[in-house]
Amino acid sequence: MNPSWMRALFIGSVITGSTLFAALPSVAGEETIGSVKNAAGKTFVVRGGGEIPAAAGFKLHLGDTLETGPDGRLGVILRDDSLISLGPSSRVAIEKFLFSPAEGKLGLTTRILRGTMAYLSGLIGRLAPESATFVTPVATIGVRGTRFAIKVPE
Repeated sequence: MNPSWMRALFIGSVITGSTLFAALPSVAGEETIGSVKNAAGKTFVVRGGGEIPAAAGFKLHLGDTLETGPDGRLGVILRDDSLISLGPSSRVAIEKFLFSPAEGKLGLTTRILRGTMAYLSGLIGRLAPESATFVTPVATIGVRGTRFAIKVPE
């Protein structure tokens, strides 16, 4: 269950994304939790009730929902170096992101509402795997390894 588009997004992100977010400042009072690494086709971020086109370099905030259209693909890198790839017709909400290793605050929760998502764990998944969870309409996935892919039908 690892289509070529997922592999390409992971490889591109791993090669160019290592420790990209070591010290990003807050923007307008909202902490940047990651950014769009690459996007193809129709892709956007839902924030504050509006849709913003997703493009490489777009900064993500807690509570953002990532969406792709029927021809869309999206690669995201979070501050802990986690990689998330979405396939066509996908919708994923980032509900929790805590990354303060010095304070022992680590956590990641995403809700996969539809579509295909692949995940490659960053520091949260390695340092505190019990703190990384992925919620689907019928189950919750806890991270015990470093990568997985999931498909949630509409």
